[in-house]
Amino acid sequence: MKYWTEEFFGVKKPIIAMCHLQALPGDPRYDPLKGLEWVYELARDDLLALQEGGVDAVMFSNEFSLPYLTRVETITVACMASLIARLKPEIRVPFGVNVLWDPKASIDLAMATGAQFVREIFTGVYASDFGLWNTNCGEVIRHQHAIGAQHVRLFFNIVPEAAAYLGHRDAADIARSTVFNTRPDALCVSGLTAGEETSTQVLKLVKDAVPDTPVFANTGVRLDNVDQLLAIADGAIIGTAFKSDGDFWKPVDVRRVKAIMDRVKRLRAAIE
Repeated sequence: MKYWTEEFFGVKKPIIAMCHLQALPGDPRYDPLKGLEWVYELARDDLLALQEGGVDAVMFSNEFSLPYLTRVETITVACMASLIARLKPEIRVPFGVNVLWDPKASIDLAMATGAQFVREIFTGVYASDFGLWNTNCGEVIRHQHAIGAQHVRLFFNIVPEAAAYLGHRDAADIARSTVFNTRPDALCVSGLTAGEETSTQVLKLVKDAVPDTPVFANTGVRLDNVDQLLAIADGAIIGTAFKSDGDFWKPVDVRRVKAIMDRVKRLRAAIE
């Protein structure tokens, strides 16, 4: 089946690379001595390395705003918008945003920066490391339409990191009801935390349950498992594996990016 993602990203099984922003003002790890200029410089280095390595798209997130909020402060969105605006002249691929973990803020940021897609937790109620995590998808989608953001593609993460669904429902049932009730542009399936491998079993359950909807492997895609995961998934979002030594906290290593993207290109050629 040919999904919208193939035309949108220009390739089969697109790879969206994460451009992780360092801690921002208001975050516990923010370094006021280095300031936002340092955050910008590191983000620019990572963006250029990802693009040189051949990724199909990038997504900017406040990944180092740990511990995350489910309703972020205004300063976070403002700083992300400022940083992305400075980076835009050098962005050569489609780009998205993710304000962890606030879907309204993510859509607002997309509108402010011209981002074409967002990834978020839009549905469900969870017990998480960040407390009881509730959502209101109907309110968020109405907000999207109210601000004229209907064109922004929505990637629904239905297996959120560091959280468990409240209620006994398997991933296939969640996927089916999510697609029926909310019509997401794509679904994402994650491991426990950033960098943790997505379960192939869960990924297949979701893919089989919603064959008409693109399903992305959201975490833990690496050089040694990318073939296996992309044999099931319609694309992948990669962050940690592109970094030096595969370390979440380190900068992007263009050699690792090229190695994974070369493998992906061979996989695409085999499919065609």
